[in-house]
Amino acid sequence: MNNSNVAKIQLNGDPYEINGRTNLNELLNKLKIQKNKVAIEVNGEIVQKDKYQNLFLRKDDKVEIVHFIGGG
Repeated sequence: MNNSNVAKIQLNGDPYEINGRTNLNELLNKLKIQKNKVAIEVNGEIVQKDKYQNLFLRKDDKVEIVHFIGGG
């Protein structure tokens, strides 16, 4: 990535580089994760799925993606 267009975030506790204008839907697509199987927290706040398109990540954001796992 071009360094002028890169933002470093923390993803599930690890450093991760994104395009400077990435929303949550784009992040999930890049990670090949279906949004109906996860919950996402950004900077300590759970984000509703209908907000993913409009929430653009910024430098130093802390993102936690939790996968739903079935069981019995």
